[in-house]
Amino acid sequence: MKKVCVVGLGYIGLPTSAIFANAGFEVVGVDVNEKVVQTLNKGEIHIEENGLPDLFKKVVREGKFRASLVPEKADVFIIAVPTPIHEDYTANIDYVIDATKSILPYLEKGNVVIVESTIPPRTMDDVVAPIIREHGLDPEKDIYLAHCPERVLPGRILIELVENTRIVGGVTKEAAKKAADVYRAIVKGEVIETEAVTAEMSKLMENTFRDVNIALANELVKISRRIGVDAHKVIELANKHPRVNIHLPGPGVGGHCLAVDPYFIVEKAKEESPLIQTARRINNSMPHFVVEQIQRMTAELTVPKVAIFGLTYKGNTDDVRESPAIKIYELLKQQGRFEVRAYDPHVKQEQVSFPLSTLEEAVDGAHLVVVLADHNEFKNMKAEDFATMKTKVIFDTKNCVHLHDESITVYKIGNLHSVNAIQE
Repeated sequence: MKKVCVVGLGYIGLPTSAIFANAGFEVVGVDVNEKVVQTLNKGEIHIEENGLPDLFKKVVREGKFRASLVPEKADVFIIAVPTPIHEDYTANIDYVIDATKSILPYLEKGNVVIVESTIPPRTMDDVVAPIIREHGLDPEKDIYLAHCPERVLPGRILIELVENTRIVGGVTKEAAKKAADVYRAIVKGEVIETEAVTAEMSKLMENTFRDVNIALANELVKISRRIGVDAHKVIELANKHPRVNIHLPGPGVGGHCLAVDPYFIVEKAKEESPLIQTARRINNSMPHFVVEQIQRMTAELTVPKVAIFGLTYKGNTDDVRESPAIKIYELLKQQGRFEVRAYDPHVKQEQVSFPLSTLEEAVDGAHLVVVLADHNEFKNMKAEDFATMKTKVIFDTKNCVHLHDESITVYKIGNLHSVNAIQE
């Protein structure tokens, strides 16, 4: 039985640890947060993901997983730490560098080292490999060094970690094969071997494609507002074409992937990436667009009471990283004229810096509800949920509210040309 050391126990590292442990590997998970380590060693988890609580309890109970503040000797090391961006939109790979350095005292010849963190192209060759070389081990002969980017959907992580195709890019061909064999022990999907830089770019382009496509849909929303057409209907009909797949518009793009990964490409090739940069600007503009529409809807009110429904970047998760909903909340507060309340059934108070409300508190006396996440709870809302609103108006930025009640006005983000100002 092989031993795996996973550095970083967040939205990717923890499910990955559980999957390997459940497959029979001895897994030690490493995190710098002492509270997280203590929580995990009790068999409890600190993130929300379908199926993970039960699976994690099982592997802890069976002694296949334990958490630690420091790495240990292992056969395989997997680095799954965040890679945020700096204020100038360049990649912050400090966590990857620190994680790599943290395992150096425990590395031995023949170990497999895999970076799952999303990284700019050439990070494996130009940053990670030199760190190992400076330690006295040859990353091309002594260690099997590879990049295997995660490519999973929150809410389906446990399924997709097993079923999805995995791309494994090695610093050498032998490293690619050795690392790929690690994943073949748990993955039912195809495991493809390639070079490290190709694997790095493939992950970045997956998310950049989606970011650009969403930007097209969001630009359509703005055009539709100007010319008086329903963007949702336009997209539905356009997608009837067998070779067209326009994505869905919304309040902006969030999460650690779509809102961040395109910048990793831009950083390396700014002059050659005008389309990618334009898409980023469009998607970054959407929170401001949403706030502008809220201002239009509430122009006749002295102190508009707005209830924000949903703070996560994606429905049915608790992930608020890079969330446009957070940006919208902050922009409304900066206006100074809004009374803003925030409600999200998936988000805990410690995740945000402003007070959270219950459903009842949020709607009580509100002039407007703004839906910013497509949680199932919001898709299934009924008219009585809004009974205590002062004026029953909903601005649905996710096209997920399906109410058929004449007492409630619902404006969709793609159909805003006929908006009327709310009257007391």
